[in-house]
Amino acid sequence: MAPGPHVSDSSGVKGGVAGSIAMAFFACAYGILKVGSVWYPINLLAAVAYRESIRLVPADLYSFHADTFAIAFVLHGLVSVLVGLLYGAMLPIFPRRAILLGGLVAPGVVVGLVYTILGLLNPLLASHIDWFWFVVSQMAFGIVAGNVVVRQASIPTRENVAFALRAGIEAPGIIPPRETGERRQ
Repeated sequence: MAPGPHVSDSSGVKGGVAGSIAMAFFACAYGILKVGSVWYPINLLAAVAYRESIRLVPADLYSFHADTFAIAFVLHGLVSVLVGLLYGAMLPIFPRRAILLGGLVAPGVVVGLVYTILGLLNPLLASHIDWFWFVVSQMAFGIVAGNVVVRQASIPTRENVAFALRAGIEAPGIIPPRETGERRQ
């Protein structure tokens, strides 16, 4: 048996970083086009983890705050890389439907979870989120991250090879005979 293909571990990190850039682009575009401030979505993201920094009033949401920017940057990067790693592990299992899974199904699950949890934990914050743009941003992440992960070169792994071969044990019947007809000793 030949080793099976597997996407490299770094493909998930690369996918997460690329997806985070796409998501940030759409989130900031929403901030500029809909509310007139690029800082609005950044401050909302920071408010998820650091309530003391933002009181969810327009004066705070529409202006730059170094502490909230740092929190949003770290939070966005960390979550994006972790989700990218999940994509790196998950998408090679579904090679024909990677874009469907990465661009629609996974973002749909994420949006549903965030909508439900945020509605229960912080309804005021949930009321400030434009869910259409949130879905668009999640889909952008999924499509870009999924494409990056799927396009990475596969590396052979031995997870589908019999244990005896992986352990280096000669086991009769597992290793096919040589073509010359010679017997193995």
